[in-house]
Amino acid sequence: LFSFLVFLRYQIYYGYPLQTYLEYPIIIAQDVILLLFILRFSGNMKRALFYAVTFWGAWYMLTLRKWIIDLAMNLCTLISAASKLAQLRCLWQTKDSGQVSALTWSMSAYTCA
Repeated sequence: LFSFLVFLRYQIYYGYPLQTYLEYPIIIAQDVILLLFILRFSGNMKRALFYAVTFWGAWYMLTLRKWIIDLAMNLCTLISAASKLAQLRCLWQTKDSGQVSALTWSMSAYTCA
């Protein structure tokens, strides 16, 4: 979710045409809804306010200086790779692939690379 927020803010900050980043608000909305469902069904709904404030603060702080948005954009690849490693670690520990399909995983690994 953080990477999508950075991509969206970067596109807006540099004045790219709306057509080039129109999918990001839709993806962000899907991720937020998914996060709310996860928080609701795990009994941690009180954390939703914390996440909302954190994302709003990040949204604002990204454009305080030009170098911050540029650095955040460059770190998105590292953040995406780190999330994949966290998923792999979880799969390794549980020894259960569950809902993971080989096609989905390979597409995700390809886009991350």
